[in-house]
Amino acid sequence: MASAAAEVPSYFVCPISLQLMRDPVTLPTGISYDRAAIARWLAAPGARRTCPVTRQPLEHGLELTPNHTLRRLIQSWAASVSPGSAVDEEVAALRPVSSDEVASLLSDAAAAQVGALRRLRELAAECEDSRAMLESQGGVFDVLSRVVTSGSACSTAREEAVGVLASLRIPEQELIGVSTRHGNLAESLTAVLRSSNLQSRAHAVQLVRTLADAVVPAWVIGLNAELLAEVVGVVRDRVSARATKASLHALAALCPYGRHRVKIVGAGAVAALVELLLDEPERRVCELALAVLDRLCTCAEGRAELVAHAAGVAVVGKKVLRVSEAASERAVRVLRSVARHAATPAVLQEMAQCGVVGKLCLALRSEQCGVKTKEKAHEVLKLHSRVWRASPCLSPSFLALYPS
Repeated sequence: MASAAAEVPSYFVCPISLQLMRDPVTLPTGISYDRAAIARWLAAPGARRTCPVTRQPLEHGLELTPNHTLRRLIQSWAASVSPGSAVDEEVAALRPVSSDEVASLLSDAAAAQVGALRRLRELAAECEDSRAMLESQGGVFDVLSRVVTSGSACSTAREEAVGVLASLRIPEQELIGVSTRHGNLAESLTAVLRSSNLQSRAHAVQLVRTLADAVVPAWVIGLNAELLAEVVGVVRDRVSARATKASLHALAALCPYGRHRVKIVGAGAVAALVELLLDEPERRVCELALAVLDRLCTCAEGRAELVAHAAGVAVVGKKVLRVSEAASERAVRVLRSVARHAATPAVLQEMAQCGVVGKLCLALRSEQCGVKTKEKAHEVLKLHSRVWRASPCLSPSFLALYPS
């Protein structure tokens, strides 16, 4: 019996490492790999953007989908392995953790013990069952928040605690309670966002996004410029695809509050967003970047930064009809803000020269644009028709599409 249990089923073995999978994830090709192995494959020099088994090309910034069913099967098999068998040591970490073990780890984590915090983070990332067990522990969110905001805990402990919190689904009432009880939470997250550890920065910005999405007005309105600048820094530094998305979500959620728009612009967000758009990001990132840019351009400071950037207006115009209907709508909204409130002769000339006017003409007739987008494009073209109709930069084909 022991010898049979000691034979690892082939479908539990990672095709890359040839080892038992601890954290199976599935690519869009349908092949499952151990997360650590496929992450190393994708991050290797030369950036091999293909599935190792099928050799099919993979998109940049793809999300690795956890294979919870396979993980449960592996855990069930691991629980059947006899102690002392040839693979017992290899499967020990895969055996389901008990509620008592989690409670013990949480007790040690309350004392800011790095090992316990790291193990909790691993459990939260391992599978749905482990995460749910951790979330069900009484006071777990407050315990971890105390570590994050502790003045006596070491920086590694605080970063690990942020990593655990970022992995959990925190109920809205808990978020409100945490932000209310821990007044220095924003300062603590700012410190983690300044860490040299890219993973810690990614976790911190994910937690900022969670707090911002929950709409905790008192906490959000009181955010300082330093934290907003660090969130912008995650976009600028391209910490990771997931961190970039979290940062963009956070910025979009934070823009409406107080003078956050001006603070975010002051942190260099417009230039960071333009540079991101120039890199031709994936569709969802492009849509989010344009959504944030749209909100920032509702203030004079945001519009001034966009038109001052050598590629600002051009790259926004380039996204019309090239990414998605949502991206086109956001891009046209940004261009309308510029045309209505920052339309100097130089800006109008630039919009004609770099093809923005032509794109707006095409948008009027395109099935890729919704009614509202077409209405906004029509408004912009009518607003400056005298200048643009007379421009030598507008070809006869575009003049024929120009609204009368």
